[in-house]
Amino acid sequence: MSRRPVPDALEAPASAYDMGHAEEVEHLATFAVLVDNEPGVLHRVVGLFAARGYNIDSLTVAETDPGAHTSRITIVTRGTPQVLGQIEAQLKKMVSTRHVQNVTRDPNGVERELALVKVRAEGADRMEAKMLADIFRASVVDTTTGGFIFEITGAPSKIDKFVGLMRPLGLIEVSRTGVLSIERGVEGA
Repeated sequence: MSRRPVPDALEAPASAYDMGHAEEVEHLATFAVLVDNEPGVLHRVVGLFAARGYNIDSLTVAETDPGAHTSRITIVTRGTPQVLGQIEAQLKKMVSTRHVQNVTRDPNGVERELALVKVRAEGADRMEAKMLADIFRASVVDTTTGGFIFEITGAPSKIDKFVGLMRPLGLIEVSRTGVLSIERGVEGA
């Protein structure tokens, strides 16, 4: 009598449903949206994200041209390429939108952020905090005998690294502006 091989209990059976449905990787994306500066525009943009269940990682907005009555909204979000495409398309459809740029996909896109980082530092930690700040080109905006407040600008990843290095030295608090973006060159949005 021949025995059939016993299937491995950890091996999942192949299913036609599972074939070709590999999970897509989510990516960060930064959108620069030039909009009419009028009441309710920011609410409608945020509502677009909330209604579809999309998260906003960072949001900055300010009037950029009082004469033209325009504001620039910079939104950092994450999603699969399909979701990010849907977000861009929905932003372009909004009545108050004048221009949408996916800064992440644009090789001429520049992204920067500003952060204030408060650190409790005494003794050797104080010297190390100041040395690290110099390496990261962070400036001291306030100092006491017990610590510093540093101002740092740069790509979000640079700020993340700086904050990570300050954590074991006595990080107290971090305040970040959110990402700002602009395109290199002489053209404008």
